[in-house]
Amino acid sequence: MGDYQKLFEPKKNKGNKINITKNLQENLKKVKEILSDCDDMVYREFNVGVNQNLKFATVYTEGLADKIIVNEYVLKNLMMLSRMTEPEVRNVREKVYDLIKDGVLSVTDLEEVDDLNKVVDSILTGETVLFIDKWDKAIIIASKGWPMRGISEPESDVVIRGSREGFTETLRVSTVLIRRRIRDPKLKVKQMKIGKRSKTDIAVLFIDGLVNQDILKTVVYRLRKIEIDGIMESGYVEQLIEDNWRSPFPHIQSTERPEKVAAGLYEGKVAIVIDNTPFVLIVPTTFNTLLQASEDYNERFIVASALRILRYIAVMISILLPALYIAMLSYHPGMIPTELALYIAGNRDGVPFPAAIEAFIMEGILELLREAGIRLPGPIGSTIGIVGGLVLGQAAVEAGIVSSLMVIVVAITAIATYSIPDYSFGISFRLLRFTFMAAAAFLGLYGVMIVFLITLTHLSNLKSFGIPYLAPLNYNMSIKDLKDTFIRAPLHRMKRRPEFIAKNDKNRMADSFSRDYLKKGEDNSG
Repeated sequence: MGDYQKLFEPKKNKGNKINITKNLQENLKKVKEILSDCDDMVYREFNVGVNQNLKFATVYTEGLADKIIVNEYVLKNLMMLSRMTEPEVRNVREKVYDLIKDGVLSVTDLEEVDDLNKVVDSILTGETVLFIDKWDKAIIIASKGWPMRGISEPESDVVIRGSREGFTETLRVSTVLIRRRIRDPKLKVKQMKIGKRSKTDIAVLFIDGLVNQDILKTVVYRLRKIEIDGIMESGYVEQLIEDNWRSPFPHIQSTERPEKVAAGLYEGKVAIVIDNTPFVLIVPTTFNTLLQASEDYNERFIVASALRILRYIAVMISILLPALYIAMLSYHPGMIPTELALYIAGNRDGVPFPAAIEAFIMEGILELLREAGIRLPGPIGSTIGIVGGLVLGQAAVEAGIVSSLMVIVVAITAIATYSIPDYSFGISFRLLRFTFMAAAAFLGLYGVMIVFLITLTHLSNLKSFGIPYLAPLNYNMSIKDLKDTFIRAPLHRMKRRPEFIAKNDKNRMADSFSRDYLKKGEDNSG
């Protein structure tokens, strides 16, 4: 039994338990009072037994419970098979009870409860509840079967090379997709409910023996502290448990791809799966992790390293290029080569706005186009983004409102922003870009440097569940951890998990493994 067991112990009952009585009608009356005006509740009373002298009742929610399970494996069995019991005058009732629990109901999961509150919660989650007259317990029968979306390709995480499966809005389907990739009994799935009214199911996944216990304790503690009416999406949980809510940078990684979650669990991280959303949270996360893509590990290390370096360059372009344009034209024209300066001056001839206003206008229009493209249906949205940008840019240049060079700067900046793999991370840099532009408009390059240093200081102070945001650069930096940062080392050289996360089993590949056998001619494949 792992060290995590005490973390998931259920909270003590606060005295609001409603005991189930031995009177069937009284129990049904209490349930109907709690679920009054709920017309989607189905109540079914019937008699069973040899002489049909035992009164039973089932309650379930129409649409949430699978009618085939309820009709074929619950009601049919109770009405038909239980009548086949041998008539014994003294113990027929006890015999039927035992028969129901042990042999009649051919369903996967049964649970006896004596609390009416738990009965109501089970009914509202799609289970069927069986009441038996003169018995002070109820049987909860597993019968969930609501309509659900099938497994499809993730839309937010574009797949180039890898699995085409994406998470769905059903919690159990999402955990199954992770379990398929980690067939290890040490993969633990611990479930809890959050939300006073929604009672949303949340599963915390980790690998016992690999997980960082400090991170796990922090995650569970913060989840248990959440007190809210309902959880509509994983973003609610993300905002309520992150370290610094004032920071524009995401502290938690969200993804629709099961292989990303599996890779994080193998590193000792914790995954949070939330019902009703296809986005799974991975904690902790770092600046470097948010700039990585799953394809980095599916391609050869030379290709993956080149793409990573390109992404870091794209980040710098996305936040600095418009600001440098403003600063150079407004405050430091002497730093521009003479021929280029003359070209820019001629290009801006007739433009009524200074460079700063020009840049803010174009960046503002670009953000409007981007937002409009997201809200509109797929084909129309992409058309608005491309055609709208081309038409407005060309029209603005011909009208003399902006220069053609400004349009080029904005276009390059937009392309650089789109190269950032994580959507939430990309938004952070889009917002930060305007801060750099404002600083450049007031102080030129000095303002750009000041904001850059402030941003770097902020990133250095950020933590994600106790892990420095810039790790491993500011966390006992070692050459081993740098193998998976700006570049990606060959896969056979990445034998250890990140030291800033893994505290227990640090090896993910045998130390004895080497590719030297290829040089020695030991390949016996032929």
